[in-house]
Amino acid sequence: MTGSGFVETHRLRAAFARSLSSMYGNEVPAYTTLVEVSTQVNSDALAADPARAQRLGRIDRVTAERHGAIRVGTARELARVATIFAALGMSPVGFYDLRGSQSTSLPIVSTAFRPTSREALAINPFRVFTSVLVTDDRRYFDADLQSELDAFLARRELFPDVVIALAQRAEREGGLDEGDAEEFLRRATACFELSTEPVDRAWYERLARISGVAADIGGVTSTHINHLTPRVLDIDDLYRQMTERGITMIDEIQGPPRWHGPDVLLRQTSFKALAEPRRFREADGSVVEGHLSVRFGEVEQRGIALTRAGRDLYDRLVVEVDERVARGAERDEAKLAAWQSLPTTEADLDRLGLGFFEYRLSADRPAGEPPADLDSLLDGGWLEATPIVYEDFLPRSAAGIFASNLDDAGTSDTAAEGSLRDEGWMAEALGRDLGDPFVLYEQQRAASLATCAHDLGQDRVRIARPPTQQPPTEQRRTDTPGA
Repeated sequence: MTGSGFVETHRLRAAFARSLSSMYGNEVPAYTTLVEVSTQVNSDALAADPARAQRLGRIDRVTAERHGAIRVGTARELARVATIFAALGMSPVGFYDLRGSQSTSLPIVSTAFRPTSREALAINPFRVFTSVLVTDDRRYFDADLQSELDAFLARRELFPDVVIALAQRAEREGGLDEGDAEEFLRRATACFELSTEPVDRAWYERLARISGVAADIGGVTSTHINHLTPRVLDIDDLYRQMTERGITMIDEIQGPPRWHGPDVLLRQTSFKALAEPRRFREADGSVVEGHLSVRFGEVEQRGIALTRAGRDLYDRLVVEVDERVARGAERDEAKLAAWQSLPTTEADLDRLGLGFFEYRLSADRPAGEPPADLDSLLDGGWLEATPIVYEDFLPRSAAGIFASNLDDAGTSDTAAEGSLRDEGWMAEALGRDLGDPFVLYEQQRAASLATCAHDLGQDRVRIARPPTQQPPTEQRRTDTPGA
């Protein structure tokens, strides 16, 4: 940033992503290997089929793309980290309740901070999946433990006032002068470094018996980057190459299967959490060396964003996969069988109203008066459809990644009553509006249609497609209840 004067929001975001990546690579060397393999896989995919490789984003964007994950303990901590991310042009989008979604004890709810405009995403699509502990959920914490945990969390300060002040100014002014930008990036990065302070073993283990995630959040006096995730164009190839290098991966790739149709939503996997040296304070006050396994190396392959109808279909397919597995099928086999209900082409995914696309005029469109409906404009070569990349997360996949990297499933009282957490609670805790992913994708789609309508000299209503309900009958499943 030397000599650049004012550092605007999107440059701050890109610099912060690079700073975190450098820090995390120093702390977790296997992450550097993951990035190296991801880069090679992407290079191979680009060489093999350039058009397909860049169908869901230019290769420079894909190569630079990262998402991080952090965990905080309180609504106050959540609001303060939201201020830091706002300085980077990242807004909270979506609500994810990971409680009860796995057999593993996960007493957290989450949101994702990310850019929301098409332009900002194209510049740098950095995201941070951010979870907050639910200390008043009686399935996990009784009243006495909640009181102790709340008191412990209240005594710590994860994000110092000087960082928050710089972040507030950056948000207000759209960036910072170079000197202040460098200080902000240095201090903000330091907030997510792994602390060398000794961990109170008795307190940490007490929480860990309930939940490894609870211990990682509330058993220490700091927070840290839990994982930093590169984007890859062929996650199956990456899984194979990482395994060949002797790096232990989790048992499966979470999310949709590899198949012959369009990639949708998100596929994720990771290498197993590594045993990292940590110091522990014993009951007698002595400090000893030990290990904790809490950080892992996640990687993702992103697909097409699905509409509400498409997401409903996806959720039904997930249920069908579980039912097939319960009847004895292998999970990958069950996924492939269920996925035959999805359209096998992007055009059908669009035409059936299951996926989000944006549109532009074809360079070689025919002469004459254009037709009045979207399907005819596409079929006749007037318009081209480009898929919109899924920028968000899947609760089940996130929970599956977290669960696969815990040494112990923990405990919970399923008979106890959980506490209310929803989109409204999250927005109130943040003190900010919570974005709806479906609305953001629809706005991007609608903006492209409006531009096409203007360029064609048509009223935008004329080229809008009426909502298409469900896939045709022959594509519907009939062998599974609830399909």
